[in-house]
Amino acid sequence: VQSLEQVLCDIELKGQVITDVGSVKSITVEAARRVFGELPKNFIPGHPIAGSEKQGVVAADPNLFRQHKVILTPEEASSPEAIARVEKLWRGLGADVVKMTVPHHDDVLAQTSHLPHLLAYALVDTLSAGGDSLEVFEYAAGGFRDFSRIAASDPTMWSDVFQANKGPLVQVLDLYLSKLEMLKQLIESGDAEEIKGLLIRAKVARDHFSNIQAIARTK
Repeated sequence: VQSLEQVLCDIELKGQVITDVGSVKSITVEAARRVFGELPKNFIPGHPIAGSEKQGVVAADPNLFRQHKVILTPEEASSPEAIARVEKLWRGLGADVVKMTVPHHDDVLAQTSHLPHLLAYALVDTLSAGGDSLEVFEYAAGGFRDFSRIAASDPTMWSDVFQANKGPLVQVLDLYLSKLEMLKQLIESGDAEEIKGLLIRAKVARDHFSNIQAIARTK
């Protein structure tokens, strides 16, 4: 398997527009700078926020990017023409294009994608290691199925993602662990009101997210 730098070394910069679809933008930009000395003006890093746990040609979906966001992380020196061409590409596939800085992208994705995948893998591994794991999976309902679905994703790819974005991922993981420890203490102490308050806040936030998605689907 070629490294990112090896792939970039095989690219001849002759004015063509270059982009990518990686889930961590800092390593892409850093690799480009090592290979080319700087991020080429015609290299527009990108990341489509779409996909599933399925793999291969049989999982192809012609509407995969429709009404999904694509994040571009150009720099100030990036070519406006190159940015416009990449935007046109993604909008032609039905995607909504947004721009942000590389650090902001990696922080956001650590929270919204990388942490959920890490938790799903950890949950399935924890339950499967128990003596009654087959019984646990046999009686698992929709909540477990929905939450654990992404643990069926490619382990090699996600191991690489976790390592590539370990700084932001560890930071948000520490926050999550602190929240779990607090929730554990509330359950042990029988503080039902505090537990309920936490659940209400989470439900309100999740309902707001659902409303945003519903509005986006109607556009």
